[in-house]
Amino acid sequence: MADKKDNTNVERSPIIVIMGHIDHGKSALLDFIRKSNIVDGEAGGITQHTSAYEVEHKDKNGVVKKITFLDTPGHEAFSDMRARGAIVADIAVLVVSAEDGVKTQTLEALQAIKDAGIPYIVAINKIDKPGANVEKTKNSLLENEIYIEGYGGDTPCVAISAKTGEGINNLLDMMLLVAEMAELTGDKTKKAEGVIIEANVDPKKGISATLIIKNGTLKRGMFIAAEDSIAPVRIFEDFLGKKIDEAHFSTPINIIGWSKLPCVGSIFRSFEKKKDAEGHASSFTPKEDDHNHNNSNGENGEFVIPLILKADVAGTLDAVKHEVQKIQLEGTILKVISTGVGTITENDVKMASCNKNAVVIGFNIGTDPQAQAVSEQYGVTIETFDIIYKMTEWLEEEAKKRTPKIESEEIRGKIKILRNFSKQKNVFVLGGKVLEGVVEKGASVRIIRRENTIGEGKILGLQSQKIETSEVKEGTEFGARVESKIDIAEGDILEPYIMITK
Repeated sequence: MADKKDNTNVERSPIIVIMGHIDHGKSALLDFIRKSNIVDGEAGGITQHTSAYEVEHKDKNGVVKKITFLDTPGHEAFSDMRARGAIVADIAVLVVSAEDGVKTQTLEALQAIKDAGIPYIVAINKIDKPGANVEKTKNSLLENEIYIEGYGGDTPCVAISAKTGEGINNLLDMMLLVAEMAELTGDKTKKAEGVIIEANVDPKKGISATLIIKNGTLKRGMFIAAEDSIAPVRIFEDFLGKKIDEAHFSTPINIIGWSKLPCVGSIFRSFEKKKDAEGHASSFTPKEDDHNHNNSNGENGEFVIPLILKADVAGTLDAVKHEVQKIQLEGTILKVISTGVGTITENDVKMASCNKNAVVIGFNIGTDPQAQAVSEQYGVTIETFDIIYKMTEWLEEEAKKRTPKIESEEIRGKIKILRNFSKQKNVFVLGGKVLEGVVEKGASVRIIRRENTIGEGKILGLQSQKIETSEVKEGTEFGARVESKIDIAEGDILEPYIMITK
């Protein structure tokens, strides 16, 4: 964002994102770094949902340098940020377990890193485990075309244990080395701009957002705008929740008092005057959400299940929405009609009550007592979850239950009647030949004479070579007992069929 030829440019600290498979220790690594590199007593000020924080680490020359870490929900949210044009991280760390090697999620995370076009470091974690095999893991990387140093490539690789801390200092050293090679710079004389990485609604404080400044300086008294949302820089905090008056590039900060919930991944800019921020916001033209189902209005005959999604924070909401939109069901569409941050409210339930098929889904949140009462009154389904895959499993099953069942007829074969041996009441003893397909005991049949359907019947029994059988295949002559109110004559065609429910 800054011109490197400008003599006001100075070195800035790197912004790091940790990515990889969900069970390979991303969170454990972030926790260890946070607890070990933030002054005791201060780290306790970081809440569970702090999406970014800053640590200090001495480089190999003994110089103390800062590193900013992003704690994103995963590669999906990271990719969504990139889709909005925001490359928030400078360097990625791809975590791979020394026990498991490369997994599908590892490759998905790697693709997100490559799409962002940023350098990355491979961290082989869990080297403290009994089943750890670093050499085998390196070969797994090679097999998946991840070329690390010493194995045909130049991607740095560090073996670590997020549990014991072994190798963590080496990993931090490597981050600073890669940052130095990337020549990251910023200009403090410019007005701050950067990326929204988290947003939520506090019932007492109002709408707040966590930002990463990518360039420039932000001061108390300025105004910021992200897409069509603006905020005054009055309640201005660092990642520890401490009040501050000024912040520079690579710094995570929290701003409270937004006009509306800003979108995660949106670019923010700062202004000296409120009217300039308002002008920027008013000129914003929303793009159509690429993730939305364009044909989700049911015009093509699909059954639509409207969804109202609520989550504790905006980053989580984006991840939940992304997972929902990956669910593919034949003949049924899950259509997200509303999303929001915070507790499920009466208004959410009332919106759902407008469509008998609508469902309210909550993630990491509760339901207001009044909303619960209204849901019971209107018969609205509310479900809350704290594990993504359990939510998607429930949604798939619920969608199958709600989708109307359609009965369709499947013709199984074609029979020509060769002989009518006898009739007793409505049961005919017949001889015939299977012209096409297969004939099964218990099948319904359509009776066709001179290409006109004249009635229906049911096959009560089949014989082949005078032996009772359950089915007769194409080209075979057979005997049958057929129940029918219509007389069946020699030369008639019978079409066996079954009804299939989908």
